[in-house]
Amino acid sequence: MKTDLVTLVGEPWADYGLIDSGHGRKLERYGRFRFIRPEPQALWAPASDDWRATGEFLPGADEDGGGRWEFAEPTPREGWTLRWDDVSFTAQTTPFRHLGFFPDMAPVWSWMRERLDGADAPECLNLFGYTGVGTLALASKGAKMVHVDASKKSVEAARANAALSDLADAPVRWLIDDASKFIAREVRRGRRYDGILLDPPKYGRGPTGEVWRLEEDLPRLIADCRALLDENSRYLFLTVYAVRMSALAIGEMLAQAFADLPGTVEAGELGVREEARGLVLPTAIWARWSR
Repeated sequence: MKTDLVTLVGEPWADYGLIDSGHGRKLERYGRFRFIRPEPQALWAPASDDWRATGEFLPGADEDGGGRWEFAEPTPREGWTLRWDDVSFTAQTTPFRHLGFFPDMAPVWSWMRERLDGADAPECLNLFGYTGVGTLALASKGAKMVHVDASKKSVEAARANAALSDLADAPVRWLIDDASKFIAREVRRGRRYDGILLDPPKYGRGPTGEVWRLEEDLPRLIADCRALLDENSRYLFLTVYAVRMSALAIGEMLAQAFADLPGTVEAGELGVREEARGLVLPTAIWARWSR
């Protein structure tokens, strides 16, 4: 199975935009607020010197984490509501430099919706589902969802986002669980899904201390996900934010795992288009299978 390389570009929308980037930083708008965050991929010079912002995340000495927010003006401690298409959710500054969702995933949400077009009540799985915007993007179009994350706080935030989107009663199972163990149980149960989205971290711990290491554990996870899909399934989409890995590597891993199914395997980079000049800032690598 041939692996094609593709770039998926997130365009600005009403409640989010990458305003400018350069010199290892990026300036973004999240609704009425503007924030500066570190961005190692921004190797170029910024378009403007006017980087007035509500707040800036100052990284610590540890390249894998750490740092603090410094604010020029107050922001709501409980967060503020943003909207993507028909999905509403809460944005807020977190200790991990993120703001409660990943805006570069917008083209992925749209692509999954397209893959499910015409399916009758499809059943889909969102592993490492975080605050649930991807889950709600599909639930709002009638998909039955299973949302899995090891963090109780993240699942609670996802359920709150469902209420914001008037989807509190949508057919979503909200599970606080270790993704690898959950998938292995689903394989033993003989379950199948129409689509799977997974966004595994580089390193993590499950609810009872299970250790996850991306390079060691990803191939087994993909193999188990493959067992939950069949010739009538629509897609699997994998994103990886560990920059030391290659899109070609994860693409070939998927091509091998899905060699017995009809369809297409693609891989490439995720990026966000800058409003100042239209250049594309790379954010992650991805691979996907679709029928």
